Amino acid sequence: MLLIAYRELAAFFDSLMAYLVLLAFLGVCGFFTWWFGEDILMRGIVDLSTFFNTAYWTLFFFIPALTMRTLAEERRTGTLDVLLAKAVATWQVVLGKALAAFALIAIALACTLPYWWSVASLGELDHGAVACGYFALLAMSAAYIAIGILASSLTTNQIVAFTVGLFLIALFHMGFSVVAANSTGPFGEVMDMLSTGTHFESMGRGVVDVRDLVYFGGITFLGLAWATLNLQHRDLRA
Repeated sequence: MLLIAYRELAAFFDSLMAYLVLLAFLGVCGFFTWWFGEDILMRGIVDLSTFFNTAYWTLFFFIPALTMRTLAEERRTGTLDVLLAKAVATWQVVLGKALAAFALIAIALACTLPYWWSVASLGELDHGAVACGYFALLAMSAAYIAIGILASSLTTNQIVAFTVGLFLIALFHMGFSVVAANSTGPFGEVMDMLSTGTHFESMGRGVVDVRDLVYFGGITFLGLAWATLNLQHRDLRA
């Protein structure tokens, strides 16, 4: 599993994918955090909420693009069949791919850590809230990576994988929250609990609730487990 993750991460950096993701992520986050709109300097408040909100939406678009090729391209070229023919379990392939994508997102977020130091130098900063904000981004990324890999396991076409992944992620990212805002009673509460924004905002305030961990952990587990079952059923049909 770790060898697969290392191979996948190395493949990212052997191509332009990793560099494009890093440059685009840092460019978008840096622009909206420091220069445009309600940036940190304009708000006059010593926090990183502007960066977290920007990263929240940036990752929404980047993660489906990052994960669309993980299994779809392997299936299209036939390399997945070669890999599974060896002494490698299906779940190891899926988890290895997920670890590589998660590592790349973690590297991208690590490159923004100077923001933390820069803002702290401006005044009194709630370091606990900042740490929880970064943790929330990592937890959300893990869940969205699992959904993206699930979408990639359904097809051999990268564009289809991106479209399906973006649609599924959009349901959690904003779909359920829109339904919750227009609903009342138990149904509205359920929709609100299924919304990523509800749990992300809770953790971003510096409060890590067990329900938030169960939410992100559950989506991650179900997405990867479903992707594994898709590949296993594909082998049985073959």
